Amino acid sequence: MKKILLLALLLMLPILIRARKDVTIFLGIPVDGTKVEMIKKLKEKGFVYNERYKWLEGEFNGKRVNISIGTNREKVYRIMVVDDYGSKAEEIKNRFNRLCRQFENNKKYYSLDSISDMVIPDWEDVRYEMSIHKKQYQASFVQRPESIDTVEIAEQARKELLEKYELDQLLAPTEEIAAEMYKSYLLKLSEVILKKSVWFTISEYGIDDYRIVLYYDNKDNEANGEDL
Repeated sequence: MKKILLLALLLMLPILIRARKDVTIFLGIPVDGTKVEMIKKLKEKGFVYNERYKWLEGEFNGKRVNISIGTNREKVYRIMVVDDYGSKAEEIKNRFNRLCRQFENNKKYYSLDSISDMVIPDWEDVRYEMSIHKKQYQASFVQRPESIDTVEIAEQARKELLEKYELDQLLAPTEEIAAEMYKSYLLKLSEVILKKSVWFTISEYGIDDYRIVLYYDNKDNEANGEDL
C-alpha cells in the first residue's frame, strides 16, 4: 500500500527546475541552521527556554508542550515536541486519532499510509497492547515540497546509471534501459520527498501516563555514518 501511494504522490508532483533548497518546516521555521539560531526563533514564537532541562516550553496545537532540538555536527536535524503532561489511555487514543485526521486534512502534508491504517480502532485497548504486546503506535507523513530541483535529481540518476551503462546507451536507450532510467529517477525523487519527514507516536511515561511525541525531521542534516 505504501509503495502504491508513494508512486501516486510522485506522479502528482509539480515539475519545478533549479529550485532553492527545500527543508522541513516547523511553525514556519526551517528545521536547519544552528541550535542557538533555532532557540532564538522559537522564543520569538512565544516559547520559553528552560535552562534546567534544556528545552523550550509553550503551547502547540492546543496543548502545553516541551520542545527539544536535535543536532548533528552543530546543524539542527530534528524538532521533538512532547506533551507537557500525560493523558490516560483512552484519551491518548482519541488524541492520536484526531491528530492523524488533522494531518490527513492538512494540504501541506502527504500521508505514507491510508488513514484507516493509521487510526486506532475504537475497540482497541491501548494500555493492554503497549504493556503486554509492546505495540508501537506511529503515523508518518511528509511535508509537501515547495519546489524540486528535477535537473539535479536527473543528473544524480544519470551518474548512477553510468556505472552500469555507456553514455551512448543512455542517449539512445532500449525499452528495458528506459524503464530502468525512469525507475532510477523516481527512486531519487522519492528520496528527496521523504527527507521532509513529520511523524508522531505514543510514548508511555508511567502508569496510565501516555504522551504524544512529534518529530519534525530534516533528513539532509541527519548523521549518515560520517563519524564511524
